[in-house]
Amino acid sequence: MQISVVTLFPELVEAGNRCGMVRSALEKDVLSVRGYNPRDWSEDRNRRVDDRPFGGGPGMLLQPGPICGAIDAAVAEQSGERPLVVALSPQGRRLDRHVVADWSERRAPLVLVCGRYEGFDQRILDSRVDVEYSLGDLVLSGGELAAMVVIDAIARRLPGVVGDAQSVVEDSFEADRLDHPHYTRPPAWEGRGVPTVLSNGDHRRIAEWRAEQAVLTTARRRPDLFTEHGPTADERAALERHWLGGEQDASASNRKRD
Repeated sequence: MQISVVTLFPELVEAGNRCGMVRSALEKDVLSVRGYNPRDWSEDRNRRVDDRPFGGGPGMLLQPGPICGAIDAAVAEQSGERPLVVALSPQGRRLDRHVVADWSERRAPLVLVCGRYEGFDQRILDSRVDVEYSLGDLVLSGGELAAMVVIDAIARRLPGVVGDAQSVVEDSFEADRLDHPHYTRPPAWEGRGVPTVLSNGDHRRIAEWRAEQAVLTTARRRPDLFTEHGPTADERAALERHWLGGEQDASASNRKRD
């Protein structure tokens, strides 16, 4: 899979390529990542790529000439089908695992465009960008970290990159649920033990416990994940036993004591 990154700081992205799953994907030749610095397309003698916004206001905006020059070069040098051009900015729709899964499965080329300063001149978005994505409701200094997150999320889904492919399937969000708790040695640490069910060798009960804990964790921390895919009958039963029953009763008892 080919990913191009339009960035003023290609060294940041290159640093991420030297580690973890991205490095593994590059070494296995299932992923290629190349940076394009818009300064190389600047007509300013100082390689300037930003200027003040029309109408006033704080900060500087990325100019259309250098940014679009870099995007055009990245698109032209991709082999096969035309790449999807993605701008990474706080104004984009929220990136999630469904989008990443689609990109990694189709393996169509991507051009990731990293924002900086106060953002893009709107003409860049109107003329060159297919879609904008954001990592969430926060603002970073630039899109490079977001690009590295996207590359890492894609790399670990490519064939042969993760040693145990099942670990990808069981990650948080893969079934619109958070992951269950995990434990390893030692069995006792600082007075805290490991749930007995994990040590009894009954794989059916272990699977049931993990599924139940996943739905409970989701209900506590991200109940919004139930909006699209509501709890199944088994999940609803688990919620009634633990969340709606015992935990709410305990909360009510605590409120009475208060």
